[in-house]
Amino acid sequence: MFTIKKIRISISLLLLVTYYSCVPTLKVREADKNVPESYNSAVTDTINSAKVKWKQFFSDEKLNSLIQEALANNQELNITLQQIAIAKNEIKARKGEYLPFVNFQAGADVEKVGKYTRNGSVEEQLSIDENKFPDPLSNYSVGVSASWELDVWKKLRNSKKAAVMEYLASVEGRNFMVTNLVTEIADTYYELIALDNKLTIIKQNLKIQNSALEIVKLQKQAARATNLAVKRFEAEVLKNRSEKYEIKQQIVEAENKLNFLLGRQPKQIVRNSEDFLDKKVDTVMTGIPSQLLSNRPDIRQVEFELEASKLNVKVARANFYPSFGIKAGAGFESFKPQFLTSAPESVFYRLAGDVVGPLINRNAIKAAYSSANAKQLQTVFEYEKTILKAYIEVVNGLSKLQNLKNNYELKNKQVEALTQSIEISNKLFQSARADYMEVLLTQRDALESKIKLIEIKKEQMIARVELYRALGGGWN
Repeated sequence: MFTIKKIRISISLLLLVTYYSCVPTLKVREADKNVPESYNSAVTDTINSAKVKWKQFFSDEKLNSLIQEALANNQELNITLQQIAIAKNEIKARKGEYLPFVNFQAGADVEKVGKYTRNGSVEEQLSIDENKFPDPLSNYSVGVSASWELDVWKKLRNSKKAAVMEYLASVEGRNFMVTNLVTEIADTYYELIALDNKLTIIKQNLKIQNSALEIVKLQKQAARATNLAVKRFEAEVLKNRSEKYEIKQQIVEAENKLNFLLGRQPKQIVRNSEDFLDKKVDTVMTGIPSQLLSNRPDIRQVEFELEASKLNVKVARANFYPSFGIKAGAGFESFKPQFLTSAPESVFYRLAGDVVGPLINRNAIKAAYSSANAKQLQTVFEYEKTILKAYIEVVNGLSKLQNLKNNYELKNKQVEALTQSIEISNKLFQSARADYMEVLLTQRDALESKIKLIEIKKEQMIARVELYRALGGGWN
């Protein structure tokens, strides 16, 4: 009989092992981290501007002061910091799950059962000595209890490791937000300076146009010009005066955009607007593409998320296997308080172990496991997409800087030529060797070319900042 019992137990264990050996396994390919060796066959120098801290990258102290204030007061950044704190607390919570839980407990209750019931009859027989068995029956207890899930399949430990990866990903997410915040402040700052210079150019052009208008009016009085010429010059003056107010409104909006990023009420932005066109666009060292993997916070963020997703797959797979638990408790229990500390009469203890595992209808576990695998594959694609995006952003940034440099050189020569042509056209007009339309068109072209030159300079400064961001700079 004993042999048959052992055989039955062995068969049951064999069937159980066979059942759990049929746990599904889904394979997911590894992420492709390969990047080209260089950017468009450029020199493969490992010097990288991404390693330069933003305080050294920007030479404008007023801009640096704005960035410093934003890093302390920006609301979105502070929200992200709280998310990091939440992720850090999640690590502690998951770490505690695979440690024993110990609880203190105390209780008191009273029960009165009917006399003509089984329990009532028994109590009546036992209540001869009222000091031992009171009526109604009270019960008092005090003690400790413990429970512990044995992490045989490393489900709880992998869950804790996944929380660590998610925490690290949130830290990199914060770094990426800092990079974008620094970039946005610098971009808006240069846009604001460009607007200041456009306003200055329009004011200078208005002086020239007002002077030309006065000349045309005098010539009309001398019958050397028509009223049409006077009205055309007046219209051009009014046009530029209206544009001046448009630029003033753009300045207000750019200032308030910076104030919002700085987390403060609207106020004037202190800035260096002088000699904007003379500002030098310093060279940005790009290093080699493989450095993007370590420099870009968004790439590192997705990399940590990928590691977390792999661990979550292991956690989901462990749900197919049985869990092992231990429960224990000890303390004092008595029907009268004065007997509560009597030992060993009032001492109680218990110890139990259990094994619980899914047997029938495992569809929910299978679905969770499949979803975890799908999320892992999704993160693989996200990781590859982020790497590709980073590489393309650097290539585009390099090309843009070079094309803007060539564009600026040509546009600057155009501005010089048109500036000289204004003086020439005015002299010819005064000597009646050129009509008023030539003067008007020359002034209009000169103004447009100067504003365009300022716009190109702004785009150059912003393109340099964007390339710095694309390389992974700005967060350290």
